[in-house]
Amino acid sequence: MRRREFITLLVGAAVAWPLAARAQQGERIRRIGILLPAAADDAGFQAPFGAFLQALALLGWTIGRNVRIDTRWATTDAAEIRRHAAELGALSPDVILASGTSTAGPLLQATRTVPIVFSNIGDPVGGGFVNSLARPGGNATGFMSYEYTLGGKWLELLKEIAPGVTRVAILRDAAVSIGPVQFGVIQAVAPSLRVETNPINLRDAGKINMRDAGEIERAIAAFAGSPSGGLIVTPSALATAHRELIVTLAAQHKLPAVYHRSVFVTNGGLISYGPDFIDLFRRAAVYVDRILKGEKPADLPVQAPNKYELVINLKTAKALGLEIPPTLLVRADEVIE
Repeated sequence: MRRREFITLLVGAAVAWPLAARAQQGERIRRIGILLPAAADDAGFQAPFGAFLQALALLGWTIGRNVRIDTRWATTDAAEIRRHAAELGALSPDVILASGTSTAGPLLQATRTVPIVFSNIGDPVGGGFVNSLARPGGNATGFMSYEYTLGGKWLELLKEIAPGVTRVAILRDAAVSIGPVQFGVIQAVAPSLRVETNPINLRDAGKINMRDAGEIERAIAAFAGSPSGGLIVTPSALATAHRELIVTLAAQHKLPAVYHRSVFVTNGGLISYGPDFIDLFRRAAVYVDRILKGEKPADLPVQAPNKYELVINLKTAKALGLEIPPTLLVRADEVIE
């Protein structure tokens, strides 16, 4: 059974753990809040969420016996995220897990006392979430999801897989703190690869709606009107939420595209390179465990990813008329045929 399928099944099992396993006499039930910028049926979050629950179980935390978990699936709607963040803050749980900038920010506005562990933030210092990586200093700590240099790596991968590309659209969300720096890195690398870069800004609308979809569609169609184009999709909750549309548009306009998460490739995208999100959520469970056992987020250093994954979709490559270099296939962590 594939790892993602196993973890998805685990989510269902974890939610259905019998309530008969009540707290043993004298054992305190701890409370964990979870805020996710996705719908409950979003496959891109089910597997990481399942990995988090699995890691907690392996650390000795059992729902109904010694821990209670309050999960909020807030979608990407900024108003809904703020509402759920306020609700979780008011519950005063022992610790809250946040996924990404879009949830960590509202949580820090809601509470400066409840410990917060973020599983994936691109620039925790630049975004104002921590004082420093080594000494966070406040009530939040966690794991970085991207390094600045990844922007150049995405462009290099695009040229390696599609050497004929001379124009690249960079789909980005200007509200993401790491976004401008990543775009700057891509721009810096572009001349050496003889590539022209064109930013396409996602509307910071805070939720998925037809207006956003229409703007993405029009912008990509306009870019694709000239030949030799390619696409890089940089990290943001909005891009991930719109992934099916973006992948469809890339296929429709014959644009070779590099993505930041493997979930785009499992949805039909060409290639992705980025941190293993399942691993980040698993490591976040370790920090949650340490906080539940008495450590303070201010003293737990923010950690960088230690596992990256390269995923390639051969079916999509064939549809685009691309032949994947053998050297790239050898480096791939997963090849979808």
